[in-house]
Amino acid sequence: MFTKYFARLTFVLLITLGIVSCNKEDENPDPIKVENAVKEAIVETMRAWYFWNSELTTNIDVSKFNSNDGLLEAILFKPVDRFSYITTRAAFEAAFTGQASGVHGFGFSLDADENMFVSFVYDLSPAGQDGWERGWQVIEINGKPIAEYKTSSGFNFQLGPNEIGYNNTFKMRLPDGSEKTTTIQKAAFQTNSVLYKDVIEQEGKKIGYWVYQSFRQTPGLTNPTRSQEVEDTFEYFMAEGIDEIIIDLRYNGGGSVAVTEQILNYLVPNNAGSSVMYTNRHNALRSSNNRTVNFSKKGNLNLSRIIFITARGSASASELLINCLDPYMDVVLVGDNTFGKPVGSFPLSSFNRTLAGNDVELVPITFAIDNAEGRADYFDGFPVDIPSPDNPSKNWGDTAENRFQAALEYIRTGNTGARISTNTFRSRWEMIDNFKGLEQEFPVY
Repeated sequence: MFTKYFARLTFVLLITLGIVSCNKEDENPDPIKVENAVKEAIVETMRAWYFWNSELTTNIDVSKFNSNDGLLEAILFKPVDRFSYITTRAAFEAAFTGQASGVHGFGFSLDADENMFVSFVYDLSPAGQDGWERGWQVIEINGKPIAEYKTSSGFNFQLGPNEIGYNNTFKMRLPDGSEKTTTIQKAAFQTNSVLYKDVIEQEGKKIGYWVYQSFRQTPGLTNPTRSQEVEDTFEYFMAEGIDEIIIDLRYNGGGSVAVTEQILNYLVPNNAGSSVMYTNRHNALRSSNNRTVNFSKKGNLNLSRIIFITARGSASASELLINCLDPYMDVVLVGDNTFGKPVGSFPLSSFNRTLAGNDVELVPITFAIDNAEGRADYFDGFPVDIPSPDNPSKNWGDTAENRFQAALEYIRTGNTGARISTNTFRSRWEMIDNFKGLEQEFPVY
């Protein structure tokens, strides 16, 4: 999750720093000196911006670390900080605008019997263009049964480097019982954040169902922090006149705070349409950057409650969405407990010439976010009201899918007890467990 209010300043500084970095003082700099200068810049920037900067060691000898990543990992405030990372400016911007590269474009999930299924597919990805769908069971990868990829902590699918053109072969069992073996390449493509949306009628109510996979901005818009997919979704739900909404965030690892705000402004009830949305807090040195954001109600939806489908894959901006609405409406969680990331980041290379000149994008935790009631400490995640296991053998919108069915049952009866007593399975592995850093926010194979 990152915030938007440094976007314009960042852009100006990047231009300036790019010009400065072209004036080379040394045509043949000592690589060791350059490496250490970058590491010193990481430490300097962390001391200025890191949310837990008071926990940093006073003397840090950067020459002891073989890499920038190794340095960052060593100085993080653990075990709380599982989130800070280093990437490049291009990778960061591509991720937050949905421009994937070097991947096949799908996800995996386990059912209660620990069978592996395709959990989601991006439309324009190689997997999507090959016709893959949620509900296909994965039997083999590159001729090896799925069980052979299991490790003590999860799975290592050995899908190779994130390079365009790299091939993998998959054998799958389709819902009709037939089998398909197919080889697809890794590629570059534009992802879609909306995996599914529909309106169904149940006992005289219109219920919107929205499967939202990542809080990503749409590239090329006049307003660069907006999502066209989000706008189109809510225009659809408003035109249908929905009475209830189920928002499925089970695989949503987070993304843009600006897009989260966009969604919040559609969902907030009319009577809270200008109330406090959230307050973010920085470290003591940067307290002047603290700010409170209010809702600015959009559209004509005036819902009294929202049912969220969640899991450990629901993190960061997904949890922010839930936390900001909780003071103002009935929020019900179905599925499994969320990940637990009540803090956020923004890229810091713009504030340090050395980082910018060496294309090192430092993205540490820089702020926490309180909701209107001051709630910001949920590092263990939000607990669910209605536990229910994932059922990736069923496609989106199938009313027999466990979590969707439980959400519909709650709307129909208001009852949670039966689900709590009969569906207690919790997956020991979620796809988000296979990723770190920037990729953990937008996990995809």
